[in-house]
Amino acid sequence: MTLKELQPQLLALTSEEKAQAIQLLAQSLSNFWPGIQKTPGVMGGEACIRQTRFPIWLLISYRREGASDAHILEGHPDLSAADLVNGFAYAEAHVDEIEKAIREQEEA
Repeated sequence: MTLKELQPQLLALTSEEKAQAIQLLAQSLSNFWPGIQKTPGVMGGEACIRQTRFPIWLLISYRREGASDAHILEGHPDLSAADLVNGFAYAEAHVDEIEKAIREQEEA
């Protein structure tokens, strides 16, 4: 999709949605995702929630299996609601990366 094709959709967003889009774009430009880190040698260098071995692809897998945020947090008390928000935002911006990681896990 080109910017020209995207422009009408962007202009139709509410002010709040535009602010969220700007934040998402700024994060992707700087490649800084609060609470998300990639550490060589930890979980194969996959994107994980801050200082854990909890990969973002697993968060997305849980969601696809129907797990609610409350259920995920209950099963992983080391995670916070903010961790989930950050993880979902990262996944939305890195769809191809997350899809590839999920496929690799399913094939393993």
